[in-house]
Amino acid sequence: MNQTTNTSTNTLTELLAIMAKLRDPATGCPWDLKQDFTSIVPHTLEEAYEVADCIEKGDFGELKNELGDLLFQVIFYAQLAQEQGLFDFNDVMAGLNNKLVRRHPHVFADQQGLTEQQLSEQWQTIKAQERAAKAEPQSNTLWQDIPANLPSLSKAKKIQQRVAGLGFDWPSYHGALDKVAEEVDEVKEALAVDPFSAHSAEEIGDLLFATVNVARHIKRDPEQLLRSANDKFSARFEKVQAYLCERGQSLDTATLAEMDAAWDAIKMQQ
Repeated sequence: MNQTTNTSTNTLTELLAIMAKLRDPATGCPWDLKQDFTSIVPHTLEEAYEVADCIEKGDFGELKNELGDLLFQVIFYAQLAQEQGLFDFNDVMAGLNNKLVRRHPHVFADQQGLTEQQLSEQWQTIKAQERAAKAEPQSNTLWQDIPANLPSLSKAKKIQQRVAGLGFDWPSYHGALDKVAEEVDEVKEALAVDPFSAHSAEEIGDLLFATVNVARHIKRDPEQLLRSANDKFSARFEKVQAYLCERGQSLDTATLAEMDAAWDAIKMQQ
């Protein structure tokens, strides 16, 4: 074991000791002592998004801190589980090590060169085997490992990946894009009849689902794409506000035509 490994082991041991101290019934932190598995979930989701935000902004100096905050969530869950006799952090690491080796036979076993398509097929096969091993008799194994509360765009992508692994997929993005055009026409037809009907809402949902499929085919994550679109729109609209302000106007008093003109002017500048 080299010095770097020793340092990492010591640092991890210290982190686990700090977590145990925070949860000590006699001397621990009152806030940490109040928490349970359910109560920390919102914090875990928030930390995951903060990690993603740092990466998308290219703020790698702050990324180190955010990754630490995310790791703390894992440590917290492991401490709670250890207190309840379920498992401990070592079990988490052992399970992860086994999973990584099992899912990468082309690295740890066969050492064979696989194409990207072959890697994808191998991954889907291994995942299917894992689902079958965990499944209870008579259970639906197709979706069982897709979290019910996963953000809808990510869940749509997961569902599409799952059926694509079974061979139910367009051969390229062209078919997926044609499906978007078809769904747009169906949305138009539904809205023309009753824009507030359940059928209109259903067709808009179908359009969103089809759009995710296009993103998947070009190997883009729909959640990231929508976050980028949100950021782009927000930044541009702030420029619209500044543009109007420079001309003695405000968003509260400007007409839609004036805001549209400012929007077009900003778009041309960019």
